[in-house]
Amino acid sequence: MSVQERKERERASRERLIVATARELAERQGWDAVTTRKLAERIEYSQPVLYSHFRGKREIIGAVALDGAAELAAAVRSAAADANGPRQRVAALARAYLDFAASNPAVYDAMFQLDGGLTFAQEDTPAPLKDAFAALLETLAEVAGGDVHPAVFTEVFWASLHGLATLTRAGRLPSAYAEQRLELLVDRLAVL
Repeated sequence: MSVQERKERERASRERLIVATARELAERQGWDAVTTRKLAERIEYSQPVLYSHFRGKREIIGAVALDGAAELAAAVRSAAADANGPRQRVAALARAYLDFAASNPAVYDAMFQLDGGLTFAQEDTPAPLKDAFAALLETLAEVAGGDVHPAVFTEVFWASLHGLATLTRAGRLPSAYAEQRLELLVDRLAVL
């Protein structure tokens, strides 16, 4: 292995450490607790080293969001693959999405609430974000109905899931009806 390859590997490892540490800190204490000073202390590197990887907290949030998008895509694909029939696949996808949002609140915030400098629904949208949408579209396209473009249906279904995730987490929807809301969403939007 060349010196250059070793340096690149070490740089990639350091970058993964920064992102993982930021994510852990955000999940435990919230994004306000994630500062370059605190990250530098936790990973035992100087702040200039952090800045050699990321220009600041915004880019770190973006990196966490991209990792989260990849994880969300894998979760919904796995859930849908394990279900039999279109309705069951959609219900499994919805549960997986809501479970991901509930289990990873700081990552979910990085993906959809905070400014990570990422673009959505554009030509320059990063691949992990496009793939997360594609993971939803793969299952939802089969239940969109003939008169609705599958991507538009997926956007509306996704927006509904996002609303449920956000309102539930904020304590604005009673948890006792979570399953009933999910069933209603699937039954009313997924045309079989």
